[in-house]
Amino acid sequence: MPFNIQAELRYQVLQPSTALLSMHALSTPNQTLSEESFTVTKGASCEIFPLEVGMNRYVRLETGEVEDLLITYSVKVDTHPDARRIRDIDEVAVGELDREALPYLFPSRYCQSDRLGRLAYQLFGDLGHPLKQAAAISDWIYENVQYVPGATNSNTGACETLVERAGVCRDFAHLGIALCRALSIPARYFTGYACDMELPDFHACFEVCVGNQWFIFDPTRLSAPNGLVRIATGRDAADASLATIFGSMRMTNMMVSCTSDDFDPLSHDELKGRAVVLEP
Repeated sequence: MPFNIQAELRYQVLQPSTALLSMHALSTPNQTLSEESFTVTKGASCEIFPLEVGMNRYVRLETGEVEDLLITYSVKVDTHPDARRIRDIDEVAVGELDREALPYLFPSRYCQSDRLGRLAYQLFGDLGHPLKQAAAISDWIYENVQYVPGATNSNTGACETLVERAGVCRDFAHLGIALCRALSIPARYFTGYACDMELPDFHACFEVCVGNQWFIFDPTRLSAPNGLVRIATGRDAADASLATIFGSMRMTNMMVSCTSDDFDPLSHDELKGRAVVLEP
């Protein structure tokens, strides 16, 4: 499925600064990139590199003397998501999990799964299959947490979201991850572009590892899982932040667009009893 992606960030640079940016789509076996372009205002310098641990691509940008910084990114992406029947996915015991999934069993900065075990088992413990549990967690968050821009900040974790019952996609993802990990389901944070999302923005979801494959869930229901393009994954937002600034910069404008002429979104009803895998 082909997607056309464009993103633009503009910053007022208050003092010479360094920025670490994560906005490049990943090139993976199931996500092919073409016609990729990245530009920054003349006078700034940057390098693009993958992290030595994990797949995420980063830009390290030095503003120099630039005061009005414009960053643009565009790419064409072809993906091949697969909606599979949950009953056909075999469970794998923790002792048989791929090693790369093991770190996603533990609590992390924004996903305090060690504090949510009792609640997770009360609500979802009797559902049996871990993908049924993950789907029920995603539905429960959608039904019980209100999507409210500005209701949270960069310090808000899953427990605070559970108490306040309000947040944005980042908070919904953190709560989903924490509840899954509390049930011993490996879960990780996903950031990406979402096709035809009503409020165009960078988007956050969560993935769970079942049968040594990763399945995507969006508890906000703002996106269709077959319309997602991966930027980065991590334990939580601390590992996959759009921009980390060292110095002083203020964002003055952001534009994000992800479109496709061929996109046919999977509805929530169509996904009942199914889960979507983005990677083989």
